[in-house]
Amino acid sequence: MSRYAMLLNILDRIRSEGASTKYTSKYVAHTTNADQINHERSRAFIHLYLKVSFGILDFEARERIITDGPSDGGIDGYYIDAEHRLVYLIQSKFRTTEENFADKRLTLDELLAMDVTRILDGHQESEDGQKYNGKIVQLQREVSSIEDVGRYKYVVVLLANLGEIPHSKLSRVVGGLPCEVFDYERCYRQLVFPVISGTYFNASELVIHLDLSNKNAGSKISYTVDTRYGECEITALFVPTLEIARTFHRYKNSILKFNPRSYLELEGAKVNEAIRNTVLQKGKNEFALYNNGITMLSDDTGLNEKIGQKNKARLNVTNPQIINGGQTAYTLARIYEELQPEELEKTFEGKEVLLKVITLNSSTGTTEQDKLSLIEAISEATNQQTAVYAADRFSNEEVNVELQRNLFERYGLLFERKRGEFEDGVRNGYLAREQIIERNLFFRILFAANGDINRAVQKRLFMKLSKSGWAIPTPEQLNRFYFAHLCSQQLKPGKGDFESKEAYAKLYVMAAWYTPADIGEYEAAAKQAVPAVNGQWRRFVEVCGSSNARYTKVKIDVATNSPVSIFNKRKWVRSGNFSDQVTEYFEKNPPPGARAPSKTSRV
Repeated sequence: MSRYAMLLNILDRIRSEGASTKYTSKYVAHTTNADQINHERSRAFIHLYLKVSFGILDFEARERIITDGPSDGGIDGYYIDAEHRLVYLIQSKFRTTEENFADKRLTLDELLAMDVTRILDGHQESEDGQKYNGKIVQLQREVSSIEDVGRYKYVVVLLANLGEIPHSKLSRVVGGLPCEVFDYERCYRQLVFPVISGTYFNASELVIHLDLSNKNAGSKISYTVDTRYGECEITALFVPTLEIARTFHRYKNSILKFNPRSYLELEGAKVNEAIRNTVLQKGKNEFALYNNGITMLSDDTGLNEKIGQKNKARLNVTNPQIINGGQTAYTLARIYEELQPEELEKTFEGKEVLLKVITLNSSTGTTEQDKLSLIEAISEATNQQTAVYAADRFSNEEVNVELQRNLFERYGLLFERKRGEFEDGVRNGYLAREQIIERNLFFRILFAANGDINRAVQKRLFMKLSKSGWAIPTPEQLNRFYFAHLCSQQLKPGKGDFESKEAYAKLYVMAAWYTPADIGEYEAAAKQAVPAVNGQWRRFVEVCGSSNARYTKVKIDVATNSPVSIFNKRKWVRSGNFSDQVTEYFEKNPPPGARAPSKTSRV
């Protein structure tokens, strides 16, 4: 599945949301009309931008501020950001084929169609006398009703590839306003990838409402701790599980960036089910007793018990990040998503979870590295319901983040540096599980494809490399990895096959002798390489079996009383000279249709 196919899956999921709302005339359920589908996807593209950029999860709330239609003055949507005093004006050009999405540019005429200045000046019609549609009038009305509108600034957002106009002159075309351009690469990077990894909206400030009715000694315990990484304040309190569920439903993996792993759908299934069952027990609050709680990091924390409501308080947390208890938060959010709105209060009523907020004191000179070191120490020391592997602690290293970005941008492949980070994308049907490559498997195929077969079968590769340090592979090395990866999917290995040195040796031959110069030819070449190498491999084993006396034993066949030679293939494959024999044999006996073996340095 290409990145464009992922985008279409996301847009189609948004379309299906619309079909179950009052906007069924715009989003027709189960339509097969190609023009209707393309029109809906074009509109859903604007939804995607609003959802990712501003965290607007409600479909109808997004649809309300989409202005696209006849007489829209070239403005397809808008958003008024009261927190930052910004008004965003959006023009979108969705392209209905992958080629056009990457190559087709915004024209000058399309840009000039934006009546930004005229609309913001309050005109009700365009220069040719066409009245603006009701949504544009709504935009004008909402802007005019902003009390301190003089302090607001305007930003034009272009969801399109830029055409012949250079960035430096863009502003002149749209009335002197600053422009943000989301070309196809930025769309994949900042709209598609965040959605499939559940990191699409960051929480700058989190507000949690507390119930004080059953708190005998105040709402919290708070004290200051002096650590080797700086001074920090710890606040411990019980909060309603509904607040945690609602928060994690909105922010998902965005508040797990410092966590060594994302939530675990499959591996943490037993833990998830246990948490779920405890929450769903009606009228019981055993959850507070059984659960270890959640540890959250904050830049600033404030608790106000005087908010004009009896037995209520409000907790404000700045730049929150969960560093322990992500599994708990994830399961609560999943229950929240599955229940009908009228069932939420009844299900979560009276159930609370222990929340520990660690606030780092920036005035003591705490650096970003100090923060990361403290996070690692806390994560390692804190008891958790699902084991954190040693390799997990390296998942946030910058080199792994960069590798993940490179693989997605070059091949549309998802490097799982953090366990569970793409489960949200799989569950929602945005991508296939086959597009995710586990971190150890990535390095095994990378080493094998580039000729280091022995290293490919080492245990705990990701952890070993992270401890010793490594550099991003070259484009040529990554290309050979990707071709070998496509071949591995053709092989359809059984359980444990890719622990075998023989399997990685085959991938080396395929990558060395069949990798095309053009990435566009990779899939077809992989289909040719697999049967060709498999056929030649059988002959290779026969030849080596008859000429490797070191791995051959002679036994007497009881039935015939005759000597029989038995070749110990497993011992031969695991030997130190196996890799050299692979290279020597195939250099002399290339498989059918092979290219000249490509040269590349080992990783």
